Amino acid sequence: MGGDHGKLMKSLKGAAQKYLGVGFLLGFFLVLLTYFTVSEQFAIAAPNAIRKTSPGHASPTIPPPVEEKRPQQLPPIIEQRQAPKAEHEHAAVVQEKTPSAEEIEIQKETEEDHTKEKPTDDVTTVEESAPAKKPACDIQGPWASDVCSIDGDVRIHGAAHDVVIPPPIEGGGSNPNPREWRVVPYSRKHMGGLKEVAVREVASAAEAPACDVRSPVPALVFAMGGLTGNYWHDFSDVLIPLYLQARRFDGEVQLVVENIQMWYVGKYKRVLDRLSRHDIVDMDRDDKVRCFPGAVVGIRMHKEFSIDPARDPTGHSMPEFTKFLRDTFALPRDAPVSLVDNAAAVRPRMMIISRRHPRKLMNVEEVVRLAERIGFEVVIGDPPFNVDVGEFAKEVNRADVLMGVHGAGLTNSVFLPTGAVLIQVVPYGKMEHIGKVDFGEPAEDMRLKYMAYSAGVEESTLVETLGRDHPAVRDPESVHRSGWGKVAEYYLGKQDIRLDLARFEPLLRDAMDYLKHQ
Repeated sequence: MGGDHGKLMKSLKGAAQKYLGVGFLLGFFLVLLTYFTVSEQFAIAAPNAIRKTSPGHASPTIPPPVEEKRPQQLPPIIEQRQAPKAEHEHAAVVQEKTPSAEEIEIQKETEEDHTKEKPTDDVTTVEESAPAKKPACDIQGPWASDVCSIDGDVRIHGAAHDVVIPPPIEGGGSNPNPREWRVVPYSRKHMGGLKEVAVREVASAAEAPACDVRSPVPALVFAMGGLTGNYWHDFSDVLIPLYLQARRFDGEVQLVVENIQMWYVGKYKRVLDRLSRHDIVDMDRDDKVRCFPGAVVGIRMHKEFSIDPARDPTGHSMPEFTKFLRDTFALPRDAPVSLVDNAAAVRPRMMIISRRHPRKLMNVEEVVRLAERIGFEVVIGDPPFNVDVGEFAKEVNRADVLMGVHGAGLTNSVFLPTGAVLIQVVPYGKMEHIGKVDFGEPAEDMRLKYMAYSAGVEESTLVETLGRDHPAVRDPESVHRSGWGKVAEYYLGKQDIRLDLARFEPLLRDAMDYLKHQ
């Protein structure tokens, strides 16, 4: 019995070990199967799982369970066909939160899926986008006037003060990011009383108004009002800036004029006809849509009553402009009289500009006699206001010296021959800087010999009218500190000048010596 019992126990132990081994093996395979099943489900459902596929093969698309809540993802990157943003807009983008490496990878995968769903010819990449186009309008800060230069189709509805730029056909006929500017087409940006012109791009040609009239030449849009009516402003604010914009077209441009002044058109008709061979369009009353092959909207001065050759449009100069005027009015003289070889036979001609209002020369007859004694032939110039400027221009061109108290009459210096003399009598009241800016620097730019004479307090009638204790007489700096209004009131509006001939004579002799030795 004992032996049988031992055999039985050994037999049972062997069987147990045998079945235990089989069970262990079955359990191992069961665990392994469970592991693969769970791993596959995780790979399908988990949003952070990254599938690697061989090149050229797309990953299978398996929709996630609707019920499952997924972690928040970054939105997909979608290319939009927009013009490059302004610099400050780029700066705003840079300041956004930088995504993590994991988010970048997720976003990249989502973008790839999005790209596969779209036709390839609709995808715009950064490398394929068109270069940034130059804005139509040049906006130069708070003081310099705005000028728009437009090449291609332009449609102008004058009465609406609307300038429309359709997208070019070669650009696909669409503009997904149209812009708009509002421009005062005058050389002084903040001039009151003038209407703004809207210069606007449209998204498609269908949005542009239909043409009533087609012009074969470009348009030049500008305002004729503002400060015109003052002879100096006629040139400084309009004629010189207009020349700078129009001269490049050599007459093949049409002037479209806001706030047109018919007296101005009459007075400067020969200049305007030289700048444009086409009829002037009265913008405010023109209810037609005019189509042009290009346009310039606005005019810009370089500086007061002058031209800076270094500024855009470049290459122009005041000697070029004065020659243009001499050609326009058929003025014969390009240079003053030469006294080098025939000083005894020739008397240089001196013109004194007459003024009937403030800043008139009180002792003009005495000044005439002094100038004649020195050797000048003297004439009094009295420029008319509302007639063609050409006839008076011929009288000025005959002069070798132009003299006058600071004022609009000295604008006639543009008709002097190059190398002539301009004498400005600067009124009392620390007005030297104003005189230099308005006439001194322009005269030098015209290649004239500029001479300035500053009137003293005893030469001003302010002593008689206001008394010596008045601040305008006793302390001109305090008047300047009070603002331009008071400066203009007293020193431009309330004084006349009686020249001290003893002080003034040396300057006249210097002018004569200059003509003898140039």
